[in-house]
Amino acid sequence: MATTTKLGYDDLPGLLTVLTGDEKHDRSSYSTLDVLWVLYDRVLHVDPSAPDDPERDRFLLSKGHGPAAYYAVLAAKGFIPVDSLAGFGNGDSALGYHPDRLLVPGVEISSGSLGHGLPIAIGVTLALDAGGSDGPRVICLVGDAELEEGSNFEAIQLAGRLGLGRLMVVVVDNDSSTYGWPGGVERRFELEGWSAVRVDGRDHDALEAAFAAAGRDRPRVVVAEVRP
Repeated sequence: MATTTKLGYDDLPGLLTVLTGDEKHDRSSYSTLDVLWVLYDRVLHVDPSAPDDPERDRFLLSKGHGPAAYYAVLAAKGFIPVDSLAGFGNGDSALGYHPDRLLVPGVEISSGSLGHGLPIAIGVTLALDAGGSDGPRVICLVGDAELEEGSNFEAIQLAGRLGLGRLMVVVVDNDSSTYGWPGGVERRFELEGWSAVRVDGRDHDALEAAFAAAGRDRPRVVVAEVRP
């Protein structure tokens, strides 16, 4: 019978070795590992026993083409059984090469087609604002190369204009974009009215501090720099 248990950060490398296959996208996935861990271990108000709690924070993984680290963190935190990781990518497994919100507890959106997550996050934010709920935050993780999708530029612009204060974006910058941006990724957001900070994407305390410093007066971007 499948078992669910909560594990620690030091257990993640072992969990990742269980996930195999050509679609694992090691570099893309592993660059998100520390950000994901800090979010789920220190920041997000989410409960694996109540993944649909209306007062939960919403975490949207836009960078869904490399979900191995995401699945490992979800398993470590008790959202999915640890022994389900071995089925990654199999036809009868819930853990596909792109996460499916209908199959995996705790997954807010089905993702993997780059450029979709941030626009969806804006819709989720607007819905929460309209519903009058003050608590939940919306946190969306994107990759630096993914920001080259035009839909993301429009989303950044709109969120800044609307002052969506409950929205936070984490950009994992592993230097994989084709062209880059003058002044860095964060400058692109700042020009549209976002608050922005760049931190070491492997430094857990720095990541936590950057997340905690987010106010509610405007959207926030945290650029998590990860280099090989």
